Amino acid sequence: MDRRMDTFRELDHPARLLMGPGPINVHPRVLRAMSVQLLGQFDPEFTGYMNEVMALYRGVFQTANQWTFVVDGTSRAGIEAALVSTLQPGDDVVVVNAGRFGLLLAEIAERCDARVTFVEGDWGKVVDPQAVEDAVARVKPRLVACVHGDTSTTIAQPIEAIGEICQRLGALLYVDATATLGGMSVPVDAWKADIVTAGLQKCMGGPSGSAPITISDKAADHIFSRRHVEKGLATAGMTGNGRRIASNYFDLAMIMDYWSDKRLNHHTEAASMLFAARECARIVLEEGLETRFARHARAGAAMTAGIEAMGLSVYGDQTHKMTNVTGVIAPPGVDYDRVKARMRTEFEIEIGAAFGPLAGKIWRIGTMGVNARKHAVLQTLAALEAVLRWEGFDAPAGAGVDAALGVFG
Repeated sequence: MDRRMDTFRELDHPARLLMGPGPINVHPRVLRAMSVQLLGQFDPEFTGYMNEVMALYRGVFQTANQWTFVVDGTSRAGIEAALVSTLQPGDDVVVVNAGRFGLLLAEIAERCDARVTFVEGDWGKVVDPQAVEDAVARVKPRLVACVHGDTSTTIAQPIEAIGEICQRLGALLYVDATATLGGMSVPVDAWKADIVTAGLQKCMGGPSGSAPITISDKAADHIFSRRHVEKGLATAGMTGNGRRIASNYFDLAMIMDYWSDKRLNHHTEAASMLFAARECARIVLEEGLETRFARHARAGAAMTAGIEAMGLSVYGDQTHKMTNVTGVIAPPGVDYDRVKARMRTEFEIEIGAAFGPLAGKIWRIGTMGVNARKHAVLQTLAALEAVLRWEGFDAPAGAGVDAALGVFG
């Protein structure tokens, strides 16, 4: 009897056009960077790459923050590291919530045994900064947490006013910029934000698995007030400060010691992901931030124009729409899931479904990174028109593509 285990086949799936809200297609230069041979984590050449990543992401985040680096893990790893390292049991946190990912911030804060106060907004709209100010003045929280661009609703929350409120009233500000970094402006210093995190798999044009983060001096001081050296690394005279951060892996105080000149061992840095993050940032900065933001805005505007020309409606407050994700309201009489499936099976194009109260009601189409370009937008619109016509929806032939072309010029 042959007992050899089935090793399956070599990976060889079609090269799909990923036009959902993320992940997206990875830039070829990033894929090449990930294939570079590994180095030891304390090799001087490798720690030099770590320093380069810190410098590059200061440019991407538009900040002078010393503590700018990457957390190994998906974008949620950055979120959890930020919250678990700043919040301890009994701390108050104000969460700005108008979508799925505001609710995520609250859930993680609750797992830290913090007391959560919501400032609620309707899905598809932004939250009034005055409501945030009222809550911060009343609660006097340790932290205010909000999402810049929430892909569940396709809406971008203005941050500037919230940053001013937090600075004036003495709260730290955390911003989740997972879906906007590298595609919309994330001016950390101008926002007066204290911690901002992101991911690679959206506008940055990389794979999921590395979470860029930047931390102000004020936030760093608070985090270091809870610094405890791991027992296996501590030497005589080393003592801890304050209440120990609840997570070992997401302990920013220890991770910052690892990224500092101390190089105090924490975990083994994910070398291939570091190379990916480094190349993502190089590509962004070589293109130029303003040029890149304009490209994403143009692609998003073209997608919106095409959708509307086809006789479809775009979801949410268009004044505050993310430039890189468009919500398309599914018209009556079409099979929501079948439309999404046939985009993939007939055209090798992926678009996104929706969550919560929007489940089964909107498709989410991303225009991010290498996919924020004319050909990707036109291919997606042409395919969507065909699929909708197969479903019996009377889309004007070619109108979507023509309208998008008008935006690109």
